[in-house]
Amino acid sequence: MKVKVLLLLMLFAMEGFAQGKLKVGDQAPDFTANDQDGKKVSLRDYRGSKVVLYFYPKDDTPGCTAQACNLRDNISTLTSEGYVVLGVSGDDEESHKAFREKYNLPFTLVADTDKSINKAYGVWVEKERNGNKYWGTARTTFILDENGIITEIIDNVDTKQHAGQILKL
Repeated sequence: MKVKVLLLLMLFAMEGFAQGKLKVGDQAPDFTANDQDGKKVSLRDYRGSKVVLYFYPKDDTPGCTAQACNLRDNISTLTSEGYVVLGVSGDDEESHKAFREKYNLPFTLVADTDKSINKAYGVWVEKERNGNKYWGTARTTFILDENGIITEIIDNVDTKQHAGQILKL
């Protein structure tokens, strides 16, 4: 009996992996999590706006800082094009708050400490560095329309020119 239960659990787990990554045209998975100030943020609250939903590995690291600051430096253009920017990483609220304040970031950072949002978007992946395997966030940006439909996915992010990648779409 235990073997049957274990096999069943393995099948369910494999089914989740078999569903694959999200693609253009899919409804973006809704989520609710805390922002840098401990306030609840739900993706559905942004219906009616285009959303730049960007996933990044870690606060205050070179690539993530370059990406966040590029978005910050271009926020007025992004806003004038109708975009709202939301950043998501596995860091906690305190880390997000410090990162946001240090670099004067004018957008919301979502704390995904349990990685549930990362997993829902298919960006929690196995990585390898120096021969060591580990799990982490794949730097990926999802562009959502006013109805929460994915219109673009940027998985080859140029951290220093990310706003330009978005605005070219």
